[in-house]
Amino acid sequence: MTRRQFIKLGGFFGAAGLLAGYPTFIERYLILTNRYVIEVPNLPQAFSRFRIVHLTDFHYGALVPLAVIRHVIRRANALQRDLTVCTGDFVHERNSTTQIDAVWPLLGQLKAPLGVYSVLGNHDHWADTMRSQHWLSETGQDLRHKTKVIERGGERLWIVGAGDLWEDHQNLDKVMRGIPEADCRIVLAHNPDTADSRFSSRIDLMISGHTHGGQVVIPFVGPPVLPVDNKAYSSGLKTSPRGMRVFISKGIGWAICPVRCNCPPEIAVLELVPGKADV
Repeated sequence: MTRRQFIKLGGFFGAAGLLAGYPTFIERYLILTNRYVIEVPNLPQAFSRFRIVHLTDFHYGALVPLAVIRHVIRRANALQRDLTVCTGDFVHERNSTTQIDAVWPLLGQLKAPLGVYSVLGNHDHWADTMRSQHWLSETGQDLRHKTKVIERGGERLWIVGAGDLWEDHQNLDKVMRGIPEADCRIVLAHNPDTADSRFSSRIDLMISGHTHGGQVVIPFVGPPVLPVDNKAYSSGLKTSPRGMRVFISKGIGWAICPVRCNCPPEIAVLELVPGKADV
C-alpha cells in the first residue's frame, strides 16, 4: 500500500467513525435553546408575550449524567421567563428510587418569577410513583391533577396538570372543574395523546413531551419511531383533531436507543400571544 492510499484509507475510516459516532456521542449533547411564538386562544392581553420555559424528558441515568442536568438547569434559570414548566420523565430507571433521589435535589433548583410547575411521565411511575410524588411536593412544583391560577393586570391564566396517559390518567373535565368557562387554560401533559382522550372542556394550549421528537428524523420522511398513537404528534406546534393546539418538545434525554440524528435536544421557550381558535 502506498502512502497516498494509506492516507485515503485512514481518512475514509475516520470519516466513517465520525459519522457512526455523531448520533451517539455528539448530537445527543448539542442542547439547543429554541424559541417559539405561539398564538393562544382566549389568552388575556395582560399575558401577551408571557414566556414559559419548557423542560421535559431529562431521562437522568445511562448517558445522561447529573452534569448534563446541572447544565440544563443553569441555562433555564438564566433565560428571560415568567414561568418554568416540566412535563415528566425525569429519570430512566425502573423499580428503583436511586435516580429519583439523585436528580430531584437538582430539579428543585429551578426558579422562575411566577413559579415552577411539574407533572410526572411514565418513566417516573415505572421507577416509583410514591417517591416521585414525594419530590413533586417537597420542591413545591406539584401540579399533578391540580390547577394553578396566575393573575396579572386583573386577568387570569390557568395552568392545569394532567396525569400520565399510560400510568396515571384522570379525566380532564374532573381536573378542570371549577375553572371559569371564559378563562384561558394551559394544560401540562407528558404524553401528547392526552389531547385525544375523552373530555369535553375547552383547552387553549397543551404542552407535552414524551416523543423526544422521534430522536432520529429522516429528511423528507420524518421520524420512523414515535411512541404515540397519533403519529402527527412528533415535535413543535401541532393541531389536534378537535382543533386544540398542542406543543411537543424534543426534550433532553433518550429512550429506546441512545441516539439523536437531525433531532437535537432542546430547551423550549414559549412566548404566548393572543390568538383565535383554529377552525
